[in-house]
Amino acid sequence: MKTAGIEIRHFPDVEPVWDTLIGIYAEVRADRLHDPHYSVERFGERLARHASEPGWEAAVGYDGDEPIGYAYANTIEQGDRWWKRVQCPVPDAVLCAPTLALKEIMVRVGWRKTGASRRIHDDLLAQRTEPQVSLMVNPQAGDGKVHALYETWGYTDVGPSRPSLDSPVLMVMVRERAM
Repeated sequence: MKTAGIEIRHFPDVEPVWDTLIGIYAEVRADRLHDPHYSVERFGERLARHASEPGWEAAVGYDGDEPIGYAYANTIEQGDRWWKRVQCPVPDAVLCAPTLALKEIMVRVGWRKTGASRRIHDDLLAQRTEPQVSLMVNPQAGDGKVHALYETWGYTDVGPSRPSLDSPVLMVMVRERAM
């Protein structure tokens, strides 16, 4: 079993870590790559779009020279499509606060259940100034275990969202950044 003794490196530009992010994504999603929504090509399109948005940053965890996982996020404001796609009213307190939107978090299988994902997540958030952070999760993923994990990290449900026509319905979650 791998340990969580990892180094976190931050990247404000996607170019130096493009191949790393794509490689980890393809490995973690290998069982779903046949689904158009989860294909490497579609992920690359999303990654390029996300990386062009304000405040984009990636935190990549390394065990020695080996990349083991990542999280990336960008800043969103009140009128962002993130909030517009929520399928129920979003509370004003959530909607009006500058928010860090955590777009992806992935950890390779050998480093799961080591604390690596939480460490990457927390390190990314520690460098930010937005008062809250939001993410989307498939509430069915891992038989609901991923959703439950995010609840233990302090996230609460805002409402369902469907980011694209071929994506599953996801649950938008939010929490205060500093905990």
